[in-house]
Amino acid sequence: MPGSDSRVSVIVVDVAPGREPEYARLARELDALLRRKEYGWHELIQDQLVPSRFYDIRHWASAQAAELCHHDPDVRAIWQKLDPAIDLRLTHLVDLAALVTEAGPIVERRRGGDRRTGLDRRVRNVGRAEGDRRLGTDRRVGPRRATERAAGDRLVARAREAREQARATFSGFKVGAALETADGRIITGCNIENATYGLTICAERVAVFKALSEGYREFKRIAVVADTEEPASPCGPCRQILWEFGGNLEVILANLHEEQGTFWLKDLLPLPFDARLLGKDR
Repeated sequence: MPGSDSRVSVIVVDVAPGREPEYARLARELDALLRRKEYGWHELIQDQLVPSRFYDIRHWASAQAAELCHHDPDVRAIWQKLDPAIDLRLTHLVDLAALVTEAGPIVERRRGGDRRTGLDRRVRNVGRAEGDRRLGTDRRVGPRRATERAAGDRLVARAREAREQARATFSGFKVGAALETADGRIITGCNIENATYGLTICAERVAVFKALSEGYREFKRIAVVADTEEPASPCGPCRQILWEFGGNLEVILANLHEEQGTFWLKDLLPLPFDARLLGKDR
């Protein structure tokens, strides 16, 4: 709105039938937290024809307030209680919480602040055609591209958060990964080192194994974050595991400050070995 720094986000939320009261209760808890910390306020509208569908409207005090909220551990704690309990499906409709300059919205924000643990996730895959690869800035900034960028920001932000949990006792090289499932869930992982170096496991494999152990079988893409000036690409074993269980995933590489490049896994792992070579279906 002209003359105002307020922002609005709108998400369609579909919950498992019968879990509507639990979701509404936690949504009210979120609203109370947003108001108490002066981030803004949260409005929830239930569809009268489809009771399991809600319209989540977040009114942010400012773009900066939205960013602070996305980093807030108290906010994340609410969604950590919510996501496992309710089979949420979310469609992100509007995100006007991005920072704004005199020239207009910054579509390609610096990657630094979104937790994407709750209602800021999308379900529909609107990625690029298979085989396309993007490096650096993409000049297409229409509504579809803006949605893709915002979603990419959120995935990278979750990978940055996961990196903080890394157990890199020996190398000091921390890595975080965030894997997006086909239905928009995000499973994170970090590298965990061991005194017996052969038992060390990378962030990407931690994320994949966590997702598989929780019953997920289809994935869209993964973000990998390290504190490096050059992109830290997945190692060979991680590429093999990602291909084995995810196929031609979109791989987003980033550091602590910005996204460094996006690739298709088939470009990182040409001529992969998989079940087809054993005469079995993938």
